[in-house]
Amino acid sequence: MNIKAQFTRCKELVSPLTTKINQLNAWRTKNTVRYPMTNLFLMILFPFFLVCMSELTVNKYPSKLVLFIAEHPGIMLFDVLIIGLIFLGFLLILRRGWLAMLAEAFGVMALSIAELFKYGTNGNHLMIPDMMLTGNIISLTGFAYIKITVRLVITVLIVIAYLAAAFLLNPQLNRKKFRLPVRLLPGLLSLAAVVFLVVTPSVAQPVYKAFGLDTKAADNTFILNEKYDNNGFIAFFVQTGTEGFGEGLIEPENYEEDSVSTIDGYLADPVDDAETFENGKPNVIVIMSESYADFRVFEELEETIGDTYDGLDEAASMGWQSTAVAPTYASYTVRTEFELMFGLPVKSLDDPSMPNRVLLDRAQPTVPAYYKTWGYNTAYIHPYLASFYGRNRIYANFGYDTMIFDTDFTVPVEYFGTYIDDNTILNQIEVLMEESEEPMFIYTTTMQNHQPYDQGDGDEFDNYLDWVEHTSDGLADFLGRMESFDEPTVVLFIGDHFPSLRGDDGIYAQLGITSENCDTLYEQKYILWNNFGLDESGLPEEKVSVFYLPYVIMDWIDAPRDAFTQTMMNEMKVTPVYSTNYNPKQAANEKLDALTYDHILGDIVAPSALDILGGKETASEVQEKDDN
Repeated sequence: MNIKAQFTRCKELVSPLTTKINQLNAWRTKNTVRYPMTNLFLMILFPFFLVCMSELTVNKYPSKLVLFIAEHPGIMLFDVLIIGLIFLGFLLILRRGWLAMLAEAFGVMALSIAELFKYGTNGNHLMIPDMMLTGNIISLTGFAYIKITVRLVITVLIVIAYLAAAFLLNPQLNRKKFRLPVRLLPGLLSLAAVVFLVVTPSVAQPVYKAFGLDTKAADNTFILNEKYDNNGFIAFFVQTGTEGFGEGLIEPENYEEDSVSTIDGYLADPVDDAETFENGKPNVIVIMSESYADFRVFEELEETIGDTYDGLDEAASMGWQSTAVAPTYASYTVRTEFELMFGLPVKSLDDPSMPNRVLLDRAQPTVPAYYKTWGYNTAYIHPYLASFYGRNRIYANFGYDTMIFDTDFTVPVEYFGTYIDDNTILNQIEVLMEESEEPMFIYTTTMQNHQPYDQGDGDEFDNYLDWVEHTSDGLADFLGRMESFDEPTVVLFIGDHFPSLRGDDGIYAQLGITSENCDTLYEQKYILWNNFGLDESGLPEEKVSVFYLPYVIMDWIDAPRDAFTQTMMNEMKVTPVYSTNYNPKQAANEKLDALTYDHILGDIVAPSALDILGGKETASEVQEKDDN
């Protein structure tokens, strides 16, 4: 069959379908004129309809929605106005009512479904910063409990039915009266008005107040959850988005004019480091265990927990155990990573969800960089995707000689549950130490105990305890092996945060945790261990923030001190805990804030490993030098 014949045959097959489509469109065009009032009603009603459907999606039964509207009419009006402005913008730009409805409904319903799954997974509500992780959508869906319920299906079907009705009745703006040049500017202005409101706190705050939104400062997850209950899905999403564009990080006073004098005023006197590493340079191993937490702090769980933590107790008996205050709960592992890798508080950066996103593109003044200047080989191990949180790109600036992700292990890889077994990482650590001719600084972020916790023989919490028990036993075995390791070695073991467990029906809800009593969930037991008889009498017994732990280790192994590290060691005695989540009312510490700004966003005036390693310039500055 030649090409012409094939074309004729295809045309004959398609022709009936084309005819039916043309007939349908002709019928829809007639409906535009035939049902003007119905079409007008569909478009006017749409913002209210979409608000109701999105709120119903996120775990509100119709009765709860009616009650919410009755108790918060101002917030409901605010939601309708926001959705209405967006719809008006789409309508003016696209002209066809059904197409504008489809565009907005798809976005709003996608966000509401994401909120449903996110809160159902870990008890945290969806916020604009979470959108930064959409590039890792496959990974995120792997974390979530995605449960398609009958109610969710019905809600989505109702939205589809509304869109189908709009498609068939075909509401639209008159083509002759509303030509594109006439529509485009007001359409863009309508959309811009919503964006302007969100990104301009000075404008947004009085608007939010007028409509009765809850705008109180939300300094931890539980206060955020209470704010969500007061505001509902759309108002919460918009209002917390504005908070992200608030005042933010403030540059230290006089820093821009004279950064050297500003920082010098905070630094301790220079330290004589002539006698350091008197016991030799030990391997230093930092194990940050994903979602590891000791639930024995809640006495009512004693019977459920049983002997889960026997391995942890055995490991603690070999070394030193105390308590640190973590900067996060249930998620945002990179907050704890930041504090351990930089020895700086995320509070001083205005508590970003992902502090690695605020870093300048330059060599970073990190803790591993210090070890590198002391003649150590440095390694980072994370048994997951290299691209998640941008670790492979961002952490390349942190002073690591080696980075090992899920596909880079040189030892046999085994899984426990969904993710790579913690014991695989411990085996890799041993191999790295054995193969290195120099002492090693190794930092690992484990993955084994990450959600979801729906795999196992018990409920979510029982499964979590099974995994934690496996980690605890593995840690005790590892330290036992290290006792006979022929090189001096120090190990720090700590969890990054309490685990992400379900929202309304999860263990935290059962324990009655609220914003008034949630401080326990930011406390993490940690273990310090060594195999060459270091004196433990000087280790801190009181609670300290996680970001101080690198200095605790430096002091313990008698590492060299510069004015910066000595300042941080001194400050640990003055302000042992500096954390917004743990103490929302804590006053700002100008010294910590200034030193953090200097190292992260400033000129790095304070001493750092980069004074020896070099590389303080940003990528743009390096390029500018090359261009000149």
